[in-house]
Amino acid sequence: MNINITCRQMRLTKAIRDYVGEKVHKAEKYLNNILRAQVTLSVEKRVHQAEIIVHVAGHTFRALAQAGDLYAAIDLASDKLDNQLKKFKERRRDFYKTAPAEELYPETAPAPVRISVIKQVAMRPMTPDEAAVEMERMGFCFWMFQEKDSGQVNVIYRRQDESYGLLLPTRAGR
Repeated sequence: MNINITCRQMRLTKAIRDYVGEKVHKAEKYLNNILRAQVTLSVEKRVHQAEIIVHVAGHTFRALAQAGDLYAAIDLASDKLDNQLKKFKERRRDFYKTAPAEELYPETAPAPVRISVIKQVAMRPMTPDEAAVEMERMGFCFWMFQEKDSGQVNVIYRRQDESYGLLLPTRAGR
């Protein structure tokens, strides 16, 4: 993070520079994407003033404090800035917080199956080729038939690639 310190009516010493750097770096515990900080220190008569402006991607935070001592003014401004950043971080965390899955997708009883039409079809023994011709003649996309050789009930259906699929029944668990 780049920290720019400006002093008005006073001289910037290494001790003040280090103290300001320590206080501003403390803000990084709330947000780690701080781009830069501008600190302005000034004195008028007996009032010391510290202004800290922190630039984060998309946001700017400003804290201004006055005190009788320069270090006290820096502390007050730093505390104000920390409170702002903490509140911002909590708001952002609450905004992106997702609800538990139980609230988003509540358990509901499955909808009852609604049968609208019941047809009785006489099944006569036929080969899969004959069943495919019968299915096409009737205009259906599947056809249930009794296989001529085995006597089992099978289902033939039209696939998306215009070929046919054949469902052969088996016992469950095999």
